[in-house]
Order: sequence, then C-alpha cells, then structure tokens
Amino acid sequence: SLGHPIASGASLDFALVGAIKGNEVSGRVLTVPNLLSFVRLAMVPVFLLLVLDGQDALALLVLVISSLTDFLDGYIARTFKQISRLGQLLDPAADRLFIFAALIGLAARGVIPWWLFAAIVGRDILLLILGIVAANFGYGPLPVHHLGKVATACLFYALPILMLGQAFPDAAWLTNPLGWAFALWGAFLYWWAGAIYLIETSRLLRIPRVEPATESDTLGS
Repeated sequence: SLGHPIASGASLDFALVGAIKGNEVSGRVLTVPNLLSFVRLAMVPVFLLLVLDGQDALALLVLVISSLTDFLDGYIARTFKQISRLGQLLDPAADRLFIFAALIGLAARGVIPWWLFAAIVGRDILLLILGIVAANFGYGPLPVHHLGKVATACLFYALPILMLGQAFPDAAWLTNPLGWAFALWGAFLYWWAGAIYLIETSRLLRIPRVEPATESDTLGS
C-alpha cells in the first residue's frame, strides 16, 4: 500500500507500483535468477576494465554473455515463479551499471563526449532525488515508464554499436552514424521520461495526506 489515495489525474503506472500482473513477488534472496543477476553485476568491473583498455571485442563478448544471463534470469523467474523483490532491484541495477561502465570507458577514451555521459547520469540522479522525495511522503519506488524502457534500449544498442566500430575500424562508416543515432535518440527519450517522472511525482505530492483517525480518549469511558 502506498499509504495515500491516488488522484484520478495521476498516471496509472503510479497506482501499480510494485505490482506484477499474474506473478507473486517473494522476499526470497537465494534464487537462481538472483544468482544470475549477481553474476551480471560481477561482470561490470571486468567490462569496464576491458573498455578502458581498448579491448572492445572482448568487452562486447562480456556484454553478450551478460545479455544471455539477463534473458535467462528473466525466463527462469517467470517460468518457475521465482520473481523476488531483490531481483526487481538487481536486474535494472545491472543494466544501469553496464551503461555507466560503457559511458565512462568510452568517454575516457574520447570515443564519446563527456556531455553525453553527464546528460545520462544527470537524468538518473534526478530520478534518485525524486525517489527519495516520494519515499519521504510514503510512496514506493517510481515505476518504469515505457519511454524510459525505450530510452534504455536505445542506449543498449548505441554503446555496443559504437564499440563495434572501435573493435572493427573497417565497419566504422556504418557503426558510427548508427550508434550516434541511437545514442542521441536514447538521451532525448531518457530526459523525456525524466520529465514525466518529475510531473507525476509533483502530482502525487500535491495529493492531500489522509491521516489515520485516532481513537478518542473518551470512547468506552
């Protein structure tokens, strides 16, 4: 329970915070999907070191393996009803960390400008602040908006494609414009989704709080 009534003008997504249709979310920690998510998290520093070292082909291989584990943990969680609250946190965290690692590595090497890194990280800092503010008012985590999913998908395509051009320079004539198209579109959608989160959070915070009625000291006397 969010602890507050949801205004009719608020997004339906916010009314469904923490809900997954047709699946029960458990509090288990030791599950196969969670173990796979931990493996993905362990791959992040390896991926970052490879990118910083310019070993893009190996970094892409790590990314492919990570993507396979991502698919497997989702499939196993849904098929064998092992969806957990921890898994709901680990999975997007691993996705974010891989994006950050790629951004840091490519920016450090001058493949992408630092302003792109700042734009993407800045949006996530905004969401973190909004989540903290919402939690102080009794609301749960911000749900993932479909625009945010599309933006993340664009970045997942963009960064490996740009790395592919670094690993195989002969293909750069194709990979560079394609990668930049995904990167710029992803950054734009990232902030569009961020604006939606900001508006919806503002709507929620304007909802009058309903304090639980306290029992009168005179009742029953």
